[in-house]
Amino acid sequence: MNGPLKNLLVVDLTRVLVGPYCTMILSDLGARVIKIEAPEIGDDSRKFGPFIEEYSAYFMSLNRGKESIALNLKNEEDKKIFDKILSKADILVENFKPGTLEKWGYGWADVSKKYPKLIYASASGFGQTGPLKELPAYDMVVQGMGGLMSVTGQPNSEPTRVGTSIGDITAGLFTAIGINAALYDRQKTGKGMHIDVSMLDCQIAILENAIARYLAKNEIPKPMGSRHPSIAPFEAFKTKDSYIIIAAGNDRLFEKLCELLKIPEINKDPKFSNNSTRAQNIDELKMILEKKLLVRNTDEWIKDMENKKIPCGPIFNIKEAVENPQIDARNMIVKAFHKKIGDFKLAGNPIKMSIYKDEKTRGDIPDLDEHREKILKEFI
Repeated sequence: MNGPLKNLLVVDLTRVLVGPYCTMILSDLGARVIKIEAPEIGDDSRKFGPFIEEYSAYFMSLNRGKESIALNLKNEEDKKIFDKILSKADILVENFKPGTLEKWGYGWADVSKKYPKLIYASASGFGQTGPLKELPAYDMVVQGMGGLMSVTGQPNSEPTRVGTSIGDITAGLFTAIGINAALYDRQKTGKGMHIDVSMLDCQIAILENAIARYLAKNEIPKPMGSRHPSIAPFEAFKTKDSYIIIAAGNDRLFEKLCELLKIPEINKDPKFSNNSTRAQNIDELKMILEKKLLVRNTDEWIKDMENKKIPCGPIFNIKEAVENPQIDARNMIVKAFHKKIGDFKLAGNPIKMSIYKDEKTRGDIPDLDEHREKILKEFI
């Protein structure tokens, strides 16, 4: 891929999701990514479903455009190969349990002495410091410990996981952000640095309104379904055939909504005349709005609300979301190629840049150790 990170070399010592997601972003932004995998086994996610023939769609969706070489970092000959690659690298990304790479001689303290310009990024469950640093963590663990599951779901429901691996993905995103900031810093100082990202930290960082409410008012937020805790109306409402999302985020939008629903008097009622009072009387307001919304289908309401520029939308399933013409117009479903199964569709890059074309195809999907000869010829 052509992009702002072109000519940068990333050594990818990651597997499964948090690290591969980060290095996929770097690849989409133009970096060359050499993925170091365990011999014979490879990235664990090569065995995760769903499968196309015997190939993991999960793995393919995260590792397009990367090169693969299998190396055992406990083996002296393989370590020599790894050192040759690392000597030319700009960035190393790893998501081993803290302390693992130190045992193999590739901790930050050792590597930074040999390669002072290297940016070394570590993404782990609990980070490189603190009492939990040596414990393993998966997405679901940090969703629970980070408080996210305590505010997700319907009131009085069982604990509910967010429907995507947001613990891994947010850590992957923050790691990519840290790497790009470190690249800018290296331009000024000529030195690399160690980036330490904890999945649990990232969950705390994205709690926004929930953490503000607790720290400011000592309130412990609870699940509220689709409702926003401090903006109203801002949730899903029943219609004749399904649901509609309405996000009337200010008083003017609420006034326009009342006009459209032919209930202008509601906007003048002291209980609903401003956002603060609406939030205090949200249950009563929802009953009033749904009584009107239930007489027509979602599509009909959306058409009218869009004409009035009232923020709204349907609740799509994944098929509907992926096939939305807006998604197609934004090139958010792209193709990569696998030599055995052919073209494979996957999610695109949401970062659009004015001077770089957002291609409809991505780099090929690597088989385990596929690029060994090429890499050895180049680096050894």
